[in-house]
Amino acid sequence: MDEGFSYRVPSSLVDRVGVGAIVRVPLAARRVRGYVVDMESIPESEAPDSLKNVRALSSDIPVFTTAMLPTLVWAADYYVAPLARVLAKTAPPNLPKRPPAPALPGIPPTDGPLSDVAASAAGDGPSRSVQAVAGARWTDLVRGAISAPLRAGKSVLVAAPTVVEVARLAAGLRYDLGARVVEVGDGSDAEVTAAWSEAATTGGLAVVGTMRVLWWPVRNLSMVILVEEGRPGMKERQTPTVVAGRLARMRAAHEGLQMVRVGRVPTVESVQERPEMIRTPGRLWGPVQVVDRTEDPPGQGLLAERVRTAIAGTAGRGGRVFLFTHRRGYAPAARCVNCRLLRSCPGCGSRPDHRTTCSRCETALGGCSSCGGNRFEPLGAAVGRVIEDARRLVGDAVGEVRAGRQVMVGTEADLVAVPEVDLAVVVDADGLVRGATYRAAEDALSVLSRVAATVRGDGRARMMLQTADIRQPVYEALRRADPFPYLKDELDIRRRLSLPPFGEVMVVEVAGSDDGSILDEALGAAIVYGPARAGDRLRWMVQGDDLTGVKRKLREAVVHLRRQALRVRVDVDPRDF
Repeated sequence: MDEGFSYRVPSSLVDRVGVGAIVRVPLAARRVRGYVVDMESIPESEAPDSLKNVRALSSDIPVFTTAMLPTLVWAADYYVAPLARVLAKTAPPNLPKRPPAPALPGIPPTDGPLSDVAASAAGDGPSRSVQAVAGARWTDLVRGAISAPLRAGKSVLVAAPTVVEVARLAAGLRYDLGARVVEVGDGSDAEVTAAWSEAATTGGLAVVGTMRVLWWPVRNLSMVILVEEGRPGMKERQTPTVVAGRLARMRAAHEGLQMVRVGRVPTVESVQERPEMIRTPGRLWGPVQVVDRTEDPPGQGLLAERVRTAIAGTAGRGGRVFLFTHRRGYAPAARCVNCRLLRSCPGCGSRPDHRTTCSRCETALGGCSSCGGNRFEPLGAAVGRVIEDARRLVGDAVGEVRAGRQVMVGTEADLVAVPEVDLAVVVDADGLVRGATYRAAEDALSVLSRVAATVRGDGRARMMLQTADIRQPVYEALRRADPFPYLKDELDIRRRLSLPPFGEVMVVEVAGSDDGSILDEALGAAIVYGPARAGDRLRWMVQGDDLTGVKRKLREAVVHLRRQALRVRVDVDPRDF
């Protein structure tokens, strides 16, 4: 119930209960946990007799503040999520307890490219949005941004995509900042609750974690830093399907915070917002050589002859090689064996997978739209097949990344564990660029730049990228080590098509129903593709300039469907269609 319920606060608790408090309240025949979102002082004689009393205060530490409430209400509305579920995300796994005040070390003077925004955060300056574009030494950038506010008793939230990167970043910051760094990794519920309690009650801390820390009520918060905000780990997959960048921007706007993004490739949304751009010296990633696969004779296999020669030569000299493939199973796209044209759905234009009907709109796919051919090959190759192919060149020196061999094969999930290499090879970049979503090329640039960043910076190492589409703008951006021309062109394309950030897209899934018209009324005011069937689920893709009204109707429909024991998932700003 997003409207909530009203209760009377007994005199014994009135001085301890406020906005953000966790309380125990009676509801029907049960006693349940509730979150206080508003307080109103009225004479006892005017209080309705039907009001029930709050039974207990569960914790002395509020789990959100009044300043956070507008952001939390926005998240519930924008992501079509129950408000109670959004409020719960601000709380730790266990009930928090007030910890003893820690002894915080001093902070040595620090300077750097972000010293201006650091001074704003330390001195309650006006809210600013900064995009720091850097190829390396991100820990130094973050340290330079947070030292001044920490010395002033202000706290900073730092969000990174994975727990591995959180651990590395926290370790680097801890060298100078010691106990002021609160690392939030994949620890136990008790450890996470202890970190939450320290962050909520102590100022002058750097709270470093995955995107879940962006929900936390950090004491004296002055700045939010996002490391590579466009990565998959910076979006929650379960309801509410929040994007880290949007959540951080809303908190910064409502709470007057400084916002800093750090990474090699800004998101299209970031470019559209026009933040202050700070570019650090040096290349963003290593040299990139594009290999044209259309020049290969038929039956060449996964690797072009030039690439085979480079792999064998590098391994023969004792160098390390990383072979990147974008998938472990089925490819998200396919191309005609005869003419190499990318396969697309004749109904909605999406990039279909291995099935005979479109997974978005269920249109029959048929043969190639160019030559009529009926033979299609998947873009990319699974890890196992790449290992088999590479083994013919280097023998047993090849294996998956976790095996630590001289020649490593992996996917995006393995990139955080790849050491510096002398040669990186992208087996088939087209499958990544030509994915099924409007974000595919942007995401591909982000991923491929990370692959290119694995090569040593000695001037001799390089990345070789195999493609059948050498004119692809993403590859030109990689060659130049400059993402901005591509991002600006992509922004113009999305403006013309009313795609985010100029429009809205969401995916709705209903499991357990055979009725394809079940959401017709709620979705009627938008452009709707589907429903398409996937197992026991019906799936709709919804697009529009402004889906606010659609979301309002959808919220009512979702409540109705869930009361019928149907499972409903609403994915706003989806990464996968």
